[in-house]
Amino acid sequence: MKRTVRIGAMSIGGDGAIVMQSMTNTKTSDIDATVAQIARLHAAGCEIVRCSVPDEKSARAMREIVAQSPIPIVADIHFRCDLAIRSADAGVAKIRINPGNIGAHDKVRYLADYLRERSIPIRIGVNGGSLDPKHAHLPAAQALAASAMEHVRLLESCGFYDIVLSAKSSDVATTVQTYRLLDKQCDYPLHVGVTEAGTYTKGLVKSAVGIGALLLDGIGDTIRVSLTDDPVKEIHAAEEILKACGRYPHPYAEIVSCPTCARTCIAVKELADQVEQMCAGVHKKIKVAVMGCVVNGIGESHDADVGVAGGQDRSVLFVRGNKVAVVDNAEILPRLRALIEQIDPR
Repeated sequence: MKRTVRIGAMSIGGDGAIVMQSMTNTKTSDIDATVAQIARLHAAGCEIVRCSVPDEKSARAMREIVAQSPIPIVADIHFRCDLAIRSADAGVAKIRINPGNIGAHDKVRYLADYLRERSIPIRIGVNGGSLDPKHAHLPAAQALAASAMEHVRLLESCGFYDIVLSAKSSDVATTVQTYRLLDKQCDYPLHVGVTEAGTYTKGLVKSAVGIGALLLDGIGDTIRVSLTDDPVKEIHAAEEILKACGRYPHPYAEIVSCPTCARTCIAVKELADQVEQMCAGVHKKIKVAVMGCVVNGIGESHDADVGVAGGQDRSVLFVRGNKVAVVDNAEILPRLRALIEQIDPR
């Protein structure tokens, strides 16, 4: 079990649920735009949000952003220790740094002392694109892990232990191998993700493979899906990854549907989309199956709580493996809704 690190009102590590994070892509100096994006992220389920602090104007904006944010703010700092200090004074819940570019050892020590006095943790964020050349002789995953642990030891030498750790690559296999190494080498909470994953579809696939592999190994305390897109989509993706790995902490309706074929008798895609929308507010752990024919009906979906097997004009509704009704296709959606409302979780 990893240590527990407090991030404002949230905690990461220990035996707690995996925390979903994202990062704003507005100009941090634009307070209104940044606060508005944070509100959208929070509404989507984001629990911690990171903001870049690249300059003085952004640092000045942090106090008001923190004051208006409904979730803890992490200041993302590179190169300038003074901006980390100013962000801490503004009330951020965590500072993300790469100690390798923050300055000499005395600057790291000064920052560690300053943050320890204020109970503000540090996330060490190491990326494959910014490794210390002295690790270049090692295989990529070993180099990332060695760099991350070197920075851990640096903070520990300063008496600082309130640490969250990440070491990401844009290569999925390297990312997974790195975190498996780190999981064995330290007990600090791990912030997991595939960096620079790409545009929506490619980034989603790479993140699902990398983050999913680690979650199924039991590795990861907080996740960020990195997409070149609206950050809100990162939270939607994170939720689906957690659900697929059985790590989503809240009850929900899982929708399964067949890929369709020449036997399909109903508009499965349209119906499945409608069922997903209908079940968005269902907060109980059930499985709902939308199947296009009798072949992919009760037999294939015997473990579903509620489902439909499409027919040419009429379709079969079933509950936990048993046929309960045959309805006109125009009545599928309202009849499914009624069954979903009535059924209790197992």
